[in-house]
Amino acid sequence: MSRVGIIGAGAWGTALACAARRAGSDVLLWAHEAETVASINERHENPTFLPGVALDPAIGATDDLARAGACDLVLLVAPSAHLGAVSAALAPDLPSATPVCVCTKGIEVRSGRLMTEVAGAALGRDDLACLSGPSFAAEVAAALPTAVTAAGPPDAVEAVAGALGGPAFRIYRSDDVAGVEIGGAVKNVIAIACGIADGRGMGLNARAALISRGLAEMVRLAEAAGGRRETQMGLSGLGDLVLTCTGTLSRNYTFGKGLGSGETMEALMAGRASVVEGAVTAPALAELAARLNVDMPIATAVNDVLAGRNDVASAIAGLLARRPGEEF
Repeated sequence: MSRVGIIGAGAWGTALACAARRAGSDVLLWAHEAETVASINERHENPTFLPGVALDPAIGATDDLARAGACDLVLLVAPSAHLGAVSAALAPDLPSATPVCVCTKGIEVRSGRLMTEVAGAALGRDDLACLSGPSFAAEVAAALPTAVTAAGPPDAVEAVAGALGGPAFRIYRSDDVAGVEIGGAVKNVIAIACGIADGRGMGLNARAALISRGLAEMVRLAEAAGGRRETQMGLSGLGDLVLTCTGTLSRNYTFGKGLGSGETMEALMAGRASVVEGAVTAPALAELAARLNVDMPIATAVNDVLAGRNDVASAIAGLLARRPGEEF
């Protein structure tokens, strides 16, 4: 039996705790919020981040990073903006031989680093795995069939598969860390674009076009960052893109739909317990694309809207006015 320490008790971290427990692992969730720790330990629920889900009483919670870091496998699931700081705080108490898997999706603002690079630098390691794919937290927690990709060094990937994998949580292996992470980051920004289009009533054809052209942007960036094209055609690329751009459980899609319907960013962000990662990732993605000289018009348009440099109507008009070129 593996002991799995999960750093971050948001919706995704809590869902991964459910998957790990079903796989037979002992699970310890680390949470920053004292009320979340108390709720998981005493009432076996996480109403702030994953309401309505009854947790296995064997899932424990703590606010002590050292306890979580002492497990056989550590999953890093902190929000992208806090991953570096949390990893640095964990570093002194994390044995160098402990497998670590980054389950956060995003790109660091200003540096353009992927999440494994952010966490690896803070931990002083370069052997981290990552986990990504089409996986709404509520469905994973409910044991609905899900398939994801774990990428990284073989030993770390096998540790993740052994501790979390099962009939309802299928884990496929890869060694393309950059490709898997790019897919997981970019799809959130494209999902905002799809939500905006739906909020404007632009129809299903427009959504399909955004998904397809968004995939082309993902492929270009992944290859420029050292990833492989075929990875973008798999679970962590196309699979996650389709789910996030079409599913009403997607925070990024619903956020975009609100923008397209005329709501303000301030109103959409108010009272949210969970992070809209696409809004956090958009400026970092635009900077990385510019640095690598990769053309990403959809992602750039979303970033300009979020930054207040353009309005929704003008951004849409600008995209539609672009001259179509070669598809790939």
